[in-house]
Amino acid sequence: MADDQRRQASFDAGHERIRFCGYCHGEDGNSKRDFIPNLAAQHPQYLFEQFEKFGDGRREDHVMSTLARALSLQERIDIAVYYSQQTARPREGADPVKAAAGQRIFQSYCFSCHGADAQGVSNMPRLAGQPAQYVETALKRFRQMDPAASTSPMVGVARGLKDEDIAAVAAYLQGR
Repeated sequence: MADDQRRQASFDAGHERIRFCGYCHGEDGNSKRDFIPNLAAQHPQYLFEQFEKFGDGRREDHVMSTLARALSLQERIDIAVYYSQQTARPREGADPVKAAAGQRIFQSYCFSCHGADAQGVSNMPRLAGQPAQYVETALKRFRQMDPAASTSPMVGVARGLKDEDIAAVAAYLQGR
C-alpha cells in the first residue's frame, strides 16, 4: 500500500478480477443485498485475511470458500486492494430512536476495536455502513459460538447482547 505504483497495479488487476465478486458485493464494494457485507473501504489486510480464512476453512461459506481456494495469492491481494480503495456508502432507513440506542451500545462495547467512527483498523473490520441485516446475522452467529472453539473476541462481546441490543447496533451502523 505504501508503494503508489504497486498499489495502482494491484488496484487495476483487482478491478479486472472482481467481475464475479461484484454480483454480490457490488462492483464498487457496496452490496446490493441486505445479507451480504460491503467491502468498500475495508482495510486491505482485513480483506486479505478473510480470504485466507475462507480458503483454509476457518470461515465457511460455500461461495466464498470455493472462490478463495480458486484464486491465486496475487489475485486475493489485488481484490483486497481494489475494494479497500472504494468509497463506502451508508444505507438509509434506520429508525432514529433505535439507531441512537445502538450508538450508546456501540460506544460501550465496540469502539475500542472497531474505532470511534466504526471505520475499523488493519485487522478489525469497518462496520460503518454495513447492512443492518448482515450485522444482526453476524452478531447472532458470534453469540451462538462456543467460546472454547473460537479465538474471536466477538464471541464474548456478542454473548452480552440481547436481540434488541443487536438490532439497535445494526440500525446505528447501517446509517454511518
